[in-house]
Amino acid sequence: MALIITDECINCDVCEPQCPNGAISMGPEIYQIDPDRCTECVGHFDEPQCRVLCPVDCIPNDPRRPETREQLLAKLERLQAEDRAQPGEGVPPGAPLGSRVAAMPAGER
Repeated sequence: MALIITDECINCDVCEPQCPNGAISMGPEIYQIDPDRCTECVGHFDEPQCRVLCPVDCIPNDPRRPETREQLLAKLERLQAEDRAQPGEGVPPGAPLGSRVAAMPAGER
């Protein structure tokens, strides 16, 4: 299932650069996770890196979005296909999956 960031978030900026899918961005007050891009790091790491590095343990599973490992892998494959079809400007070939999103101006994410 996708992850969420709770209001215990202290905006430490640790999670956002660690997300291989570019699913984490700054929201109006705290960081937020785009559930359509979150794969819980399946296909990249053994466990979600945002959760591993979060100093205040504010990234639980989102109970509203249950997903199996197979569904998370399918989401990863979709994201990778999208990134191949729409390479980001200024993003070198072979860059990590979330690089296209990170290279976009904030207003276009």
